[in-house]
Amino acid sequence: MTNEVIELLDALHDGTVTLEHVAQRFRDRRWPRRSLQEHASYKEMAAAELSDPEPYIPGSYDDVAAAYHAKKISPDQFRVLSKAVADAQSSEDEARGPRQ
Repeated sequence: MTNEVIELLDALHDGTVTLEHVAQRFRDRRWPRRSLQEHASYKEMAAAELSDPEPYIPGSYDDVAAAYHAKKISPDQFRVLSKAVADAQSSEDEARGPRQ
C-alpha cells in the first residue's frame, strides 16, 4: 500500500529528493488526524489506551513514524519532518480559528 507520504519518504531514503523538499511538502499538505475521544477519568483513558492500539491511518504521521522505526530515515530527518508535520497542523488550526 502506498500514498504520497510513503512515496516522499521512499524518495528521500533513495536520495532522489532532498530533506528540504520533503519537509516543505509536509508543511504544505493537510494531515489526517485522529478524532479525540472524551474520557470521564484518567483511569478510563488509560484503560482505553492499553486495550487497543489506534488504527493505522494511511497518509498520516503514522507513515513518518513507521519510516523512522524501519530505519528508512535518520533521527535528524525524523526531527525535521516531525516539525514540518506539526507546523502544517498548527497552520491549519490557526486558519480554523478557536474551537467551540
